[in-house]
Amino acid sequence: MCPDTLSLYFILNNKGIMENRFIKVAGLSLIIGSFLLIITMVLHPSGGSIEHILKIRKVIIASHSLAIFSLPFVAFGFYGLSNLLLTKSKISILAFIIFSFGLVAGMVAATINGLTIPIFLSNYSNEIDQNLNIIKPLLKFGFAINKPLDYILITASSISIGIWSVLIIRTSKMPKWVGYYGLSFLLLGIIATILQFNFITLLGFRVFIFGMVSWIIITGVLMIKKFSNIVN
Repeated sequence: MCPDTLSLYFILNNKGIMENRFIKVAGLSLIIGSFLLIITMVLHPSGGSIEHILKIRKVIIASHSLAIFSLPFVAFGFYGLSNLLLTKSKISILAFIIFSFGLVAGMVAATINGLTIPIFLSNYSNEIDQNLNIIKPLLKFGFAINKPLDYILITASSISIGIWSVLIIRTSKMPKWVGYYGLSFLLLGIIATILQFNFITLLGFRVFIFGMVSWIIITGVLMIKKFSNIVN
């Protein structure tokens, strides 16, 4: 093997090793982000009166802060998945961009619902009755903003998982059953929507998040295994 060929071999081999490590770290990032989301949903308290929100405001702030903290891990993980599933059409990048819009909506919703509202109410903790004419309209406005943001997150996540699932089936870069599982998740979401299941209640959102997280964890584990199989 001539020196130039040998150099090219080592460059390509090193590039391949770095790509494989990137996929492994991305898979690990998906798993970390997913577990943070699970903890968020477990800690997430139910709503209630203004007094109840004030009473549990520390739990509300903590759970939503954890949700916001999880988003960069999920985003990086799906960036890695998009690179793994990259084709000439680069449609996996489109899925990542759509999902990123959903993450931004989720971040804004978590900030308003879990940080802004509890902090705002804390300022009136001793003067609630005297300021109900100010507090109630602002709370209604905050919740009204949250609803479309939740729908954006749910819709963007569903479309992205659908695209990635189709690419998994078409490219065979991961086990095809993962793609079919992702499509079944999307199909169940469509059926639930037709049956008017409300995904933006606490129960509905938990069902959606736990369903999505199950697919994300499986995908993350398989991305790590794919790297391990290559390096071994």
